[in-house]
This record gives sequence, C-alpha cells and structure tokens, in this order.
Amino acid sequence: MSELEDFKARVAQPALAKKLNLWAWIISAAVLGLVVMMQRIKIPLPGGVDLSYLPGFHALLNALAAVFLVLAIRAIKNGKAILHRKMIYAAFVCSFVFLLSYVVYHITTPATLFGDANQDGLLSDAERELVGGSRSVYLFILISHIGLAALSFPFILLTFVQAFTNQFDKHRKLAKRVFPVWLYVAVTGPVVFLFLQPYY
Repeated sequence: MSELEDFKARVAQPALAKKLNLWAWIISAAVLGLVVMMQRIKIPLPGGVDLSYLPGFHALLNALAAVFLVLAIRAIKNGKAILHRKMIYAAFVCSFVFLLSYVVYHITTPATLFGDANQDGLLSDAERELVGGSRSVYLFILISHIGLAALSFPFILLTFVQAFTNQFDKHRKLAKRVFPVWLYVAVTGPVVFLFLQPYY
C-alpha cells in the first residue's frame, strides 16, 4: 500500500472534526479581534528596544511559507503524503510565528506609509506626487494581501482540520480553493515589504 493509500484508508473522525471546526472559528474570531485591536492600541517600547528588523523577518517568514506550500503541493501530487504533511506543518509554523511577531510589531510601532520619504507619519502632496502610480499598485497589493489573509485564515484552519480528522475528500475539495489564496498571501507579503523598505 502506498503512503497516499495508507492515509486514505484511515477512519474519518467527524465528531472530532466538529469540535475542532468550532475551535477554528473561535481562533479566527480572536485573531481578527487582535488584528483590529493592534490598529487602535499602541504600547510604547522601553528605551533601547529596537524592533526595526521585524519587517524583514516577516518577509522571510512569508517567503518560507510560500516555499513550503509549493513543496507541499508537489509532494501530494507525487503521492508523498507524509512529506506533504511535514511541509504544511512547516508553512503553519512560519505563518503562526509571523502572526505573533506581526502583532507585536504593529502594537508597538507606528505604521509605515508608502511614499513617506521624511518618515513623519504623514503623506504630503509632494510625497504622493513623487511615488505617482506606484502607490496605486502598492495599495492594490496591500489591500488584496490583507483582505485575502483575513478571509482565508479560518478556511486554512478548516482545511487542516479535515486532513487531521481523515476527511480527505472534503480536505481535497477545500484545499483546491484555499491553497492558491494562502500562496498568494504568502508571496505578496515579501512584495509589500519590498515596496515599503525605503520608508522604514
């Protein structure tokens, strides 16, 4: 029996899936609340603490998540279910560490504006003019990145739950929709960082 056939032969656990699905929605609501809260609350850092390295770290985590996702899809297409699972776990770890670090950074550090050359936290008409149409491109990528990250998060968890509880048909159907969105979010994270890098 192949790896993939071995996984598919496992007994589905719908009762466990029901409980874990509830937790997936609770966690998703909590994360959304945390992200909204970090926009409104700023906790000043103690003197000497510098978190300026975190945006680059976040970009690295997103890039690694994207690599692991691509490796995961290649693995499952080649019937390597165990490698697929390991790569998905690795992508999850990258995304989880990113989320924690992202919240810490944004709850302690003022937002960086694309085009804010003098870093005063305001975008003057002259600064807007200087970046021109590239600001529209940046905003499109940023808004789609944030929106799709928020929208896909619960469904990423639900897809994971389906695999974890051996509901592989459901897992496969949902994964076909969720995977490209998660990959887009992971890839556009470093792109947003590259746009913002001159203004940190």
